Amino acid sequence: MSVARQARSVCADARLDPAAYDRDVSLTVEERSALEALARLWGRCPREPRWPDGARAALTRLRAPIDDVLFLLADSQRWAHWPARFALLMAMRAEDEAFWGWDRDTWVAVLRGSNKDVRQHVMAVAYLLCGFRDLHREVRGFRCGRFARRVFGAEPVDCAVGRVQAHLDGLGHAVLLQRPNLQGALYDLMLVVGSPLLEDIAACGELLAEAHSREQNNARRYGVEQLARTLVAMGVLESLPFGGTVTREQWLERSRAGDGVPGEWFGWVHRWFLTSTLSRNGRERMYYMLIKAGRWLAAEHPDRADPRSWTRELAAAWVAAVDQMIVGDFSRAPNTDAFRARRGGPLSARSKSQHISMLGAFFCDLQEWEWIERRFDPRRALAVPRSIRALIGPDPRVIADDIWAKLLWAGLNLTEPDLPVHANANTGRPWYPLELVRAVAMLWLFGGLRVDEILRLRLGAVRWQHQNADGDDNARAVCLLDVPTNKTGTGFTKPVDRTVGEAIEAWEAVRPVQPAFTDRKTGETVQLLFAYRGASLGKAYVNRVLIPLLCRKGGVPTEDVRGRITGHRARATIATQLYNAKEPMSLFELQAWLGHRWVGSTQHYARITPTTLAKAYTEAGYFARNLRAIEVLLDRDAIQAGTAGGGKPFECYDLGHGYCTYSFFEQCPHRMACARCDFYLPKASSEAQLLEAKQGMQRMLVEIPLTDDERAAVEGDQNAVGRLIDLLADTPTPAGPTPRALDDTSHEPVMPAPRDLDVVPADARCAAPASDPRDGA
Repeated sequence: MSVARQARSVCADARLDPAAYDRDVSLTVEERSALEALARLWGRCPREPRWPDGARAALTRLRAPIDDVLFLLADSQRWAHWPARFALLMAMRAEDEAFWGWDRDTWVAVLRGSNKDVRQHVMAVAYLLCGFRDLHREVRGFRCGRFARRVFGAEPVDCAVGRVQAHLDGLGHAVLLQRPNLQGALYDLMLVVGSPLLEDIAACGELLAEAHSREQNNARRYGVEQLARTLVAMGVLESLPFGGTVTREQWLERSRAGDGVPGEWFGWVHRWFLTSTLSRNGRERMYYMLIKAGRWLAAEHPDRADPRSWTRELAAAWVAAVDQMIVGDFSRAPNTDAFRARRGGPLSARSKSQHISMLGAFFCDLQEWEWIERRFDPRRALAVPRSIRALIGPDPRVIADDIWAKLLWAGLNLTEPDLPVHANANTGRPWYPLELVRAVAMLWLFGGLRVDEILRLRLGAVRWQHQNADGDDNARAVCLLDVPTNKTGTGFTKPVDRTVGEAIEAWEAVRPVQPAFTDRKTGETVQLLFAYRGASLGKAYVNRVLIPLLCRKGGVPTEDVRGRITGHRARATIATQLYNAKEPMSLFELQAWLGHRWVGSTQHYARITPTTLAKAYTEAGYFARNLRAIEVLLDRDAIQAGTAGGGKPFECYDLGHGYCTYSFFEQCPHRMACARCDFYLPKASSEAQLLEAKQGMQRMLVEIPLTDDERAAVEGDQNAVGRLIDLLADTPTPAGPTPRALDDTSHEPVMPAPRDLDVVPADARCAAPASDPRDGA
């Protein structure tokens, strides 16, 4: 018989056959007296005491099976045998019965009360003689691997571990110690099944399923799942004895979120959770929100725990309570650093909207399924107020160009020393190979994919399309990426940069053969691209490992003015850059590239950058359209002589039919429809002729801003000229009189008084209308 078979048949050995011992539960008078004498001696002798007279013989019935178990253990710690024997004898003295009659609770109490150095020897008695094979689950910190080697022997246990290790080595470099949850699941099932053989463990598929459903810790439950998948891949187990995901009933049984919730409300929420057809994530988010509403009911309206008693007034009270709610109210969220930083602050507008709309959806479902009477309309009574909706809008949070450029450089220059080493690894090697990390980084930096799409890419997702008929022009080949089904639509194909395709092909060249996985969205059995050591890439890898790695490599912080740099921000950044490129993609082209079902979703990502907006604004010519250049004559002699400071005119604006000597011409409302005031100088006059002939005159151009009416008049709209004249009929001129008063005095232009020609500007030409609007020009 092999060592493993011998280990499996330990309990069947004649010396350890429970039926071969006296299993009477009651203690005799002699046994009680011997136990009392032994207890008195132990207090004076810390090591194994000398047996009192007659005590060894009196306790033969009780210590014989214990000694047989201790003798058969594959253990070199003989010094611990007496403390273990004494602990059991003293426990029988305290319970006043032999250990054969102890129930599970008594054994657990004895184990927890014993010294940690002898606890495994005490456990061996319960395991080998009394048939309690799962007591190790009740003792925190119990070392199952050491106990399995003591019970079954080191050789058969190491043989089973070696078989699992050899298979994992074929999936990628993996020391079993780096998978403590898988290793713990293996030792646990060895003890529960009673054999170290993998075939015996696989034969008890119901125990695997029970261990998977019993575990409330996600990591340990995943370890059971890893072990089952490994046994299936090794051919030891035909198929998984449980589903790939936790069922709704198992999730509810493990969930402790119902604390403080009225039982009646929790019953309705439980029933809804088992009936709803929402996605898993959406159903869980809504479940926790409904539990929060139940705690609010218990605190504010304990008599309204039944959804059938809800009215419009109570719905309005919930909306008002949510609007005033702060972070942490009616919540049992984990006390993490991020939660502590936000505790006590107001809820965000999005959180308020979810609290209100999710409760409305809950009542809509109950009414549509005819579980409750329709007493109010949830779509109206639990509608999100406009004051909250106004604060919610698309926020793609584009990463600044300088930070994004450094992240691109970091991704393109990744080396193996940059990769983090796994905490449990003793080899000094990173947990994932460089080719895998680089491929994921290129997809995040250039692919414009959601994180879920990156993790669910399948093997062979990259293909090349050549642009010529021969197909040998590699320099011009286009890299196409097959994107799996996403949250808005079915799978599609998109072009990506060649760097992405080359990085993926480099990873596929060194990727070990991996088992098939179930696509969590479609339910298909597929070969995932990013799988290593028999496991798919973790959901939090991009946000918690890859992005901090790139930020550290590029010398940029993990947060900017828009918040923490996350996986989805790269998608918004790439879309914005493509939309603002020199030859930009159209909105519909960008929609197809991002994989959006509706173009409105693409508009949330395609933000126009301030640089592009400024360029378009400049090219629109808004300022040039509202400016006109007009010639002006400057009398340099008057300026140099200082006579201009005495109030004499030194500049003259050319109106075509005359000159305007008003110094603040750009402020005059009649500048484009001159009213012939005292500052007007006709060109036909002798003074104008002397002005044009004077030496020392400088001709210049001045830009004058125009109103809409003035611009229309300048552009030749005769009706606009008339409207402008009528509009300014009662507006005073710089000289004082209005155009209407000037018309009443004389229809002829009013000639200004003769001025000193030393301060009169020289002649000029003007870009204004060449004829007087009053003359019908």
